Amino acid sequence: MKLYYLPGACSLADHIVLEWIGAPYEAHRVPREGLRSPEYLRINPAGVVPALAEDDGWVLTENVAILNYLADKYPQAGLGGDGSARGRAEVNRWLAYINADLHPTFRPVFRPERFIEDESAHEQVRQTALTRLRSCFEYLDAQLEGRDWLTGTRSVADPYLFVVLNWAKGKGVDLGGLVHLERFHERLAQDAGVKAAMQQEGL
Repeated sequence: MKLYYLPGACSLADHIVLEWIGAPYEAHRVPREGLRSPEYLRINPAGVVPALAEDDGWVLTENVAILNYLADKYPQAGLGGDGSARGRAEVNRWLAYINADLHPTFRPVFRPERFIEDESAHEQVRQTALTRLRSCFEYLDAQLEGRDWLTGTRSVADPYLFVVLNWAKGKGVDLGGLVHLERFHERLAQDAGVKAAMQQEGL
């Protein structure tokens, strides 16, 4: 397997999962300016990371699809839930929330010019997104009360949450008082698989 990643991007979640699984893989860094190169567009025509290439040439894109694929391909790692249909659904519930509600809310923070041309309005757009992000993280903090992991057991949803928490800390999202999230982030930051993935990405 080969994972195509951009350092610190959502592909870091897949990178961490590969470390947790322990199966052989290669990590291939894609420079930001290389995302639209002909070489990478042949791998992922959307020009984004992550992409996961199998040894037979099959390529899977989209973060949630890759995370689910890895959970299903390596069930012995126990990252897809507790083995029940409801347990699997709970993993997908939180993957879906992070991917569809939380992740896109960062886009106006990273690139407000993509949402409004008026440069004088960029900060207002950014602040509106930061307020919405606070609300999202409050919801996740409540879910973690009394739990070490989002679904009660370690799953592919947890490294995705770790990644967006890194973004939040780097972009000034107010995380004050969200003690369960802070405990979660501190614990994952000390995890051997997380450390290994971040070291490979130069983070």
